[in-house]
Amino acid sequence: MWIDSHCHLDAAEFDVDRDAVIARARAAGVAMQVIPAVDVASFERVRRLAHEAQLGYALGIHPLCVDRAADEDLDRLAGALQACKDDPRLVAVGEIGLDHFVPGLNRERQERFYAAQLKLARAHGLPVILHVRRSADALLKQLRRIEVPGGIAHAFNGSDVQAAQFADRGFKLGFGGAMTFERALQIRQLAASVPDTVPVLETDAPDIPPQWLYVKAADRAAQAPARNEPSQLPRIASTLAELRGWTLEETALRTCANVRAALPRLAALT
Repeated sequence: MWIDSHCHLDAAEFDVDRDAVIARARAAGVAMQVIPAVDVASFERVRRLAHEAQLGYALGIHPLCVDRAADEDLDRLAGALQACKDDPRLVAVGEIGLDHFVPGLNRERQERFYAAQLKLARAHGLPVILHVRRSADALLKQLRRIEVPGGIAHAFNGSDVQAAQFADRGFKLGFGGAMTFERALQIRQLAASVPDTVPVLETDAPDIPPQWLYVKAADRAAQAPARNEPSQLPRIASTLAELRGWTLEETALRTCANVRAALPRLAALT
């Protein structure tokens, strides 16, 4: 059995065949997925989808959505977390964090939303799912000030020192399609070297396609970009197994145990 610890199954890219996507995932052995919200408008959609498909979900406001979010959206998140506090399928606050890669974003506003959402996670005793893009040190700075019950640093691509600091705070690190590219030297080195209790698997579908689905920029005019989906997880896992010298069975057992440790409510669902 596999767990996709980060999949945007509610995305519009899946509207035409979502049931088939879920069926393909299950046929591939991906028995559980975690669907993080990205804005207030997606809260009910991810909650409903998680219940319909018997999956897990998280509620939060993504840093790329902060600039168009209203200040009152933090109150709406607080209300949604309170309303769903006894829902066993609500496993985390997420996707939240900081993005220092995309130009033109309001970093001060991102910081304010991030800190406020950490406080909500702490108040509800929930772990967090973090968006980490050239922002690891800034994320860690707030985590030292506002302690939460761990979680997952999604699509991690930081340094060895930063990886250790997240792990010391109870976080697991998400590895997905980017790890399958041979030129992704830092990600592959991290995937190979972090302690056994740290790596978890993810697709971030429909985004971050693995190497075998990637469409080069020169070819995109002639064909649509490839869509990633959770059924790709076992093949992505084979890269992690190769990098760490694990069997596929060991990879499944270890990464699933790590996800359950990061998101304790998920253990009851799997």
